[in-house]
Amino acid sequence: MRAARPCGVCWVAGAAKYRCPRCAAAYCSVPCCRTHKGEWLAALGPCAAPLFSPTGSPWSVEDILTEDDEQDRVPLQKLKLLGESEELQGLLLNPHLRQLLLTLDQAEDKSSLMKKYMQEPLFVEFADCCLRIVEPPEKENILPE
Repeated sequence: MRAARPCGVCWVAGAAKYRCPRCAAAYCSVPCCRTHKGEWLAALGPCAAPLFSPTGSPWSVEDILTEDDEQDRVPLQKLKLLGESEELQGLLLNPHLRQLLLTLDQAEDKSSLMKKYMQEPLFVEFADCCLRIVEPPEKENILPE
């Protein structure tokens, strides 16, 4: 298993799970990503360069993800299905669910909060809906008509 890198913004050891698509700087969360973007916009640092890889070709997902990250990757086509789902859009109209998602996004300890939220029926319904869209259940044990 690959050792996690320290976050390049907050420097928490082993916390970096993401990389900047422009400069490949490691960061651990959305707030650290925003800080990183703000730093390079203010200083016109290395991220001010166009979104191209060292070979001169546009960056691709493969340039950002490692083999270890690949198992968690959801193809873009399936992610687009989330935005097209009327069922998911209906769930997202619920202000309580929206608040849960916002709190989760801004939380420092997402893992423990996720465990807590998985006890909330509304959040479980949301998670199940997302999973059904990106990974439809296999049609096994269904009798032919």
